[in-house]
Amino acid sequence: MNLQTFRYAASGGGNVLLGFLVYFISFKYIFFEQEFHFGIYAFKAHVAALFVSFCVTFPIGFFMSKYVVFSDSKMKGRIQLFRYFMICMFNLVLNYILLKIFVEQLHIYAVLAQILTTAIVIVFSYLAQRHFSFRATAIEDEATG
Repeated sequence: MNLQTFRYAASGGGNVLLGFLVYFISFKYIFFEQEFHFGIYAFKAHVAALFVSFCVTFPIGFFMSKYVVFSDSKMKGRIQLFRYFMICMFNLVLNYILLKIFVEQLHIYAVLAQILTTAIVIVFSYLAQRHFSFRATAIEDEATG
């Protein structure tokens, strides 16, 4: 395993664990496993907890990716942030859809469903971050390859 993959696994793993912790606390102790009424819309507890977890892990994940994992990228920070945000939005939508299917259709307990969806999303996320958000330029690829 190369150093970058190790750093991704370590920082991403820590961020995933933080996300699970925030999700669990939100689901069990903030939303009490019940619907959360937000204005004119009511979120199911597992969906509301997903959004709370996202709000905590998004900025931490970006800074870890930018400064620890993919620090060799010469791309401008605002471009990295925009690309990271786009991928995270896709991941959030994918996570949301899978969570809805697992919890509401397959009746899997929400915390276990979140673990399953995260495992699926992690694979896509690594590939997208490596080859899109923080990709090295062609010259950098030739120098390291």
